[in-house]
Amino acid sequence: MSRHGRLFCYTEHFPDERNRRLTEPAPLVPDAQRYRLHGVERALDTLELLAAAGPGGMTLTELADRISVSKSSAFALLQTLIARGFAADSGTRLTRRYRLGLALAKLGDAAEVQSPLISLAMPVLQSVTDATGLTTRLVVPDGPYAVVTARVDAPGSVRFASYLGQREYPHCTSAGKALLATLPPEQARALALESGLPARTGRTITDPDDLLRDLELSAARGYTIDDEEDSEGVFCVGAAIFDRNGERVAAISGTGLKLNRPTWRMDELGLTIRQAADQITVALGGPPFAERQLTAPPFAGRPPATGSDHG
Repeated sequence: MSRHGRLFCYTEHFPDERNRRLTEPAPLVPDAQRYRLHGVERALDTLELLAAAGPGGMTLTELADRISVSKSSAFALLQTLIARGFAADSGTRLTRRYRLGLALAKLGDAAEVQSPLISLAMPVLQSVTDATGLTTRLVVPDGPYAVVTARVDAPGSVRFASYLGQREYPHCTSAGKALLATLPPEQARALALESGLPARTGRTITDPDDLLRDLELSAARGYTIDDEEDSEGVFCVGAAIFDRNGERVAAISGTGLKLNRPTWRMDELGLTIRQAADQITVALGGPPFAERQLTAPPFAGRPPATGSDHG
């Protein structure tokens, strides 16, 4: 994982090609894309951008540029969101800026109540933060990414900014790697490549083969380490959570400043995170790490030699 705050992903849309020649063959559209409504996606992109903008908000011009629409279209979209309470504005006509609306807080509360995973995870995250001083987070898989669904901030003045609903890369964050390490190697490789494997720091693993070796080690010990791979000066440890069917449904992570922290200390914290992930897994009716070691095939798909398995 890591600083968890620098990353913000959104879907970029381009204007409709209304002048497409009639003779040009229509592209094949996957089912997953065929039923997506661009207007709704644009509204959701707008909400994500307003969230990333922070308390300062965004101007109409900034927003229109980011979602690739005209200012009149962006204005109409914003007015619709404002009318429903999902966006808010302030300032004069010349200085007007737009922010998130408070209606989203109601939806967030409802989503948390409806998610047994979050309800089970929050006391565990709080306990780990109290015991270790790490900022802890719960993420769920979303395609190749890990999406933040809950967080407990560590005490003190240092904050690792990370918005709920924010996507993180799978190859350089401990939570993302924890999710990848539960998959067959070729599937893990494909998802990592889908996300692009960008170099976030000089320590980021960008070679797929190197990443698979790191994931194999992580699967054997039951936790992952992001050693300044997503943000310089920041480390993170993560572990996957499983349901009663033995399927991975989420991961938790703990983040702190690297400073002069030795490797053995990160391993020690990794074990703490793995135990916390096991606690949530057992609450969901799933098998803890020790049991999965005995029954599941190792990450690399080879016959078990030491009994190691997914983390």
